[in-house]
Amino acid sequence: MRDFHQPGRSAVYATNGMCATSHPLAAKVAVQMMEAGGNAMDAAIAGAVLLGFCEPQMTGLGGDCFVLMTPPGEDRVVALNGSGRAPAGIDADKLRAKGDAIALFSADAVSVPGAVDAFCQLSKDWGNLGLKAVLAPSIHYAENGIPVAERVASDWVGGMGNLSGVARDMFLLDGKAPQPGQMFTAPKQAEVLRRIAMEGRAGFYEGEVAEDMVASLNALGGTHTLDDFANTACEYTAPITGNYAGLDLFEHPPNGQGATAILLLNMLKHFDIAGMDPWGSERAHIEAEATKLAYDVRNKFMADPDYMDRLDYMTSPETAEKFAAMIDPKRVLPAGFSGVEATHKDTIYITVVDKDRMCVSLIFSIFKDFGSGIASDKFGVLFQNRGAGFTLEKGHPNEVGPGKRPMHTIIPAILKKDNKVYMPFGVMGGQYQSTGHARFVTNVTDFGLSPQAAINGPRCFAELNKLNVEDGYSDTVKAELSAIGHDVQKPVTAIGGAQAILLHENGVLEGGSDPRKDGCALGY
Repeated sequence: MRDFHQPGRSAVYATNGMCATSHPLAAKVAVQMMEAGGNAMDAAIAGAVLLGFCEPQMTGLGGDCFVLMTPPGEDRVVALNGSGRAPAGIDADKLRAKGDAIALFSADAVSVPGAVDAFCQLSKDWGNLGLKAVLAPSIHYAENGIPVAERVASDWVGGMGNLSGVARDMFLLDGKAPQPGQMFTAPKQAEVLRRIAMEGRAGFYEGEVAEDMVASLNALGGTHTLDDFANTACEYTAPITGNYAGLDLFEHPPNGQGATAILLLNMLKHFDIAGMDPWGSERAHIEAEATKLAYDVRNKFMADPDYMDRLDYMTSPETAEKFAAMIDPKRVLPAGFSGVEATHKDTIYITVVDKDRMCVSLIFSIFKDFGSGIASDKFGVLFQNRGAGFTLEKGHPNEVGPGKRPMHTIIPAILKKDNKVYMPFGVMGGQYQSTGHARFVTNVTDFGLSPQAAINGPRCFAELNKLNVEDGYSDTVKAELSAIGHDVQKPVTAIGGAQAILLHENGVLEGGSDPRKDGCALGY
C-alpha cells in the first residue's frame, strides 16, 4: 500500500469491466461501450480510435497496431498483426542513392497503414456492437473537439516541427501548438470514420479516401498505389512466450520486438535482481547492460517474419546465458561492443477486460511524433513513418523491400500465472518498450509491487551510448552510475508510459495507469 503522505495514484478496483489507457476520455468511452452491451473488443477499438484525436501526435488512422487478446472465458491468447507493408514499388537501390537511411519525414518512410484493416477485422470476428456504434464516439469528438490535455500539449510542442504541408494547418492552431484546455477538432477525419462505419475497410482502403492518400503521397515522391492500399490485410498469428519468476509472458511475434523483451528477462534470470535495491544503481546498471546486448541482437535479426530466421536464437535460454556472462557488475560494456558478434555472427496503449473476462491488449502508433508529418490533402489522414524502421543495409533481413513489413518497436503483452490469464499490460515509449516490459515484470515479481506501484517506479534506459535516468532516481544513484562508466543524462521527457489490469482470483479487477501520461484506469 502506498504512503498516503506522499503524492501518488491509487489502484482502481472494479468487478464488471475495466479499461486502462493514456487519456481519461478514451477510458470513459471504453467503459461506456461495455455498459451499453459491448465487450472488451468493442471497448478497445472505440478507445483506441478516439486516442488518435486525444493524442494525435502519438497515433491515428494512418498508423499500425498489434493486438493480443483472450476470447471470453478462455485463457488462450490470440495475436493479430495489424502492421502495414512497404509499397510494391519501393526500391532499395534508389533509396540508397539518396542517403544511408530512409529519411524520417518523407513519403519514402510511409508504409501503408494497417490499423484500420485490423480494427475492422477484430470488430467482425470478436465484437458485439459493430463499427457504427464503436466509431460513433470518435466521430462525435473529432467533429466537436477535445480539450487538449497537459502531457499531450507538452508533446505537441516537442513534435510540431515534424509537421509539413497541409498537416501544419490541420494540427496547429494559428501556426502554434495548442495549449492545455484548447480545443482540437478534426472534422475531415470524422468524415473518414463515417465512411469506415458505413462501408467497413473499403471506406478507407478503396474509393475517395484511398485516392486522396495515394495522390498526396505520390505528389511527394512516394511509390504508393491504390493496389497497395486495397491489398492491405492484417494477419492472425501465434504469440511467442517466455517466463520469469513464476509468470509466463506472452508477446507478439516479429515484426514487433517482443522477442527482445523475452531475451532481456532470460538474461536477468542470471542475476539476483530481487536482492538488489529496486531503485538503486546495481539494478539500473545490470538492466542497462542487458538492454545494450539485447537491442544489438534485435537490430541485427528482427524483421518481417517471412524474412527472419533467428527467432529461436533470440528466445533461447542458452543465448541469454551467453549474453549474461558478458555483463560486468562493476563496469560498462565498451561503446560499439557487439554481443552478437561475440556469440553469433511514439505510441498509445489500451487494455480492456470485460465481465466475461475477454482481455484485450492493444498498441497503436504512428511511430515518431506526428509520424511522417505528412497528412493527406483532402481528408487529413496523418501518415505513420514506420518505414523508417527498415534498414538500407544490403542482405539484412530487415532491408527495405516491396511488400515487406518493417521492424516495429510497439508490443502489447499478456502475463499468465498457473496457466490462467493474470494481467494484460503494455509499456509505451518507442525503443524503450522491450526494456519497459522487462522492468515491469521484474517490478511485479522480484519486488512484489502492485501494477500501479510497478508503473510508478523510476525508469532508466540505455540508448545511443547514453543512459537516460529519470529524476525519480536519487543524485547518489546517478553519481554511482557515472562512476562505473555510464554517460548519465536526464531524458527530455519522462520515459514512456504504461497501463495494466490485474485479474484477481476473487473476480476483482485491479487497474494501474501511468502518471507520466494524462490517462487513468476506469472500471464499473
